[in-house]
Amino acid sequence: MQVILLQAVRNLGAPDDLVKVKAGYARNFLIPKGLAEMATSSRLKALAEKQKQASHKQEFLKEQAAIQVEELQAVKITIETLAGADGKLFGSVTPLMIANQLKEKGFDIDRRKITLEDIRSTGEFTATVHLHKDVKADISIEVTRKDD
Repeated sequence: MQVILLQAVRNLGAPDDLVKVKAGYARNFLIPKGLAEMATSSRLKALAEKQKQASHKQEFLKEQAAIQVEELQAVKITIETLAGADGKLFGSVTPLMIANQLKEKGFDIDRRKITLEDIRSTGEFTATVHLHKDVKADISIEVTRKDD
């Protein structure tokens, strides 16, 4: 039996996926709990239209992310933090620090979209900003010692 998932189901699929399951699993669990609906012809047409619109939206978001990559790669972030005489930091540089610096430069990027290596010393580093599932931007970070 084919059903259209309304919510994510572990080991089965994501919302709006068309999956084939056993009839009893669909009738006794998925449909009564509101996790899926029967795949009738009208629902399949509606699903196709919804997926078509979603793909157009994703293309638009991907194009916007590609434009933003150009701007982000031109930005250099400098973070001043407390460090010892040997350049070792008291703590580490976090994605939140980078997100705040980007916000000051006019980019509203969520800290959860920023990945970086463990930075515990002064120097030059690279962070990756995930703008879209297919688009990433590398930004350069300079960590300096804050003078008292």
